[in-house]
Amino acid sequence: MSRLAGVPVTTLRTWEQRYSAFAPAKTSGRHRLYRDADVIKARLLRQLAESGQGIGGIAHLPIQHLQQLLGTAQEPTAAALAPARRVAAVIVGAATAARFNAPGWRDHDLDGALHVRQVFVDLEEAAAGNDTARGGGEGETGILLVRLNTVHSRTYGQLMAAIERQRVQRVIVLYNYGPPALVEALRNAGLMVRREPVPDAELAELIRSVVLLDAAAAFPAAAGALIPRRRYSEASLAQVAASPSNVVCECPRHIAEIIGQLVSFEEYSEQCLNDTTEDARLHAYLRSVAGSARVLFEHALQRAARHGGIALAEDAAGP
Repeated sequence: MSRLAGVPVTTLRTWEQRYSAFAPAKTSGRHRLYRDADVIKARLLRQLAESGQGIGGIAHLPIQHLQQLLGTAQEPTAAALAPARRVAAVIVGAATAARFNAPGWRDHDLDGALHVRQVFVDLEEAAAGNDTARGGGEGETGILLVRLNTVHSRTYGQLMAAIERQRVQRVIVLYNYGPPALVEALRNAGLMVRREPVPDAELAELIRSVVLLDAAAAFPAAAGALIPRRRYSEASLAQVAASPSNVVCECPRHIAEIIGQLVSFEEYSEQCLNDTTEDARLHAYLRSVAGSARVLFEHALQRAARHGGIALAEDAAGP
């Protein structure tokens, strides 16, 4: 059922138990016996969920109604969640590249938007790779997708070199093992980091989320950061809030406070527990929104500080 419908088993269980989407018969050994109609319904529910429909409002509907919903004009949220740009992926790791050619990936292929431009064996090769696959062309978002067995002390420098060489706008790192401090350093640098195993469905949703808001297209950012790293530390923001200003109002202080709140929400969304694919997709989306909003307010703070005669140093720390 899971393989045929392209829906993770945990998600199917949630739809069945929480929303009564299915009522499969069970054998004496408590194995579920799904019908062909259940597979069709699961695929329809998946497609509608990907277009922005809430499962709670449609899980009880018969197949005919679900088909009608799928054929009608999509809700505005669907347009927001669908990839607006073609994704040009530079892959580090042959096994990960092969993953996108496997039959199971077709159910999660982002409507054909994902295009693998180049495959490198390791980060060293990516950092020295040719220029023909650099970044994304017009109408494309360039993604560097890296698969690492271990995150080590040299990883950060190697990643930055590969990002600069390939000139991508987004970076996703999948890893098996690594010290928490180093993993956190990669996250602080603006990279999206996930510990393996990451199912195909979740990886597809992760790619959707990182191309949702293309902050790098509108604002200058650190080379290749998924969401640009923080420009101002907590100490800098506190200093701005306490500094005298030529501006009569307290806008610089308010902006600094908003940035602090957005940073907290970014971290909160990153650390939220995910029971289902929908949970993971929502939290990745919320983190992207918060990060992009933070970038906007950091630029606003820079302008307000300059206008108010406030010294403002960019001191975001790397590893």
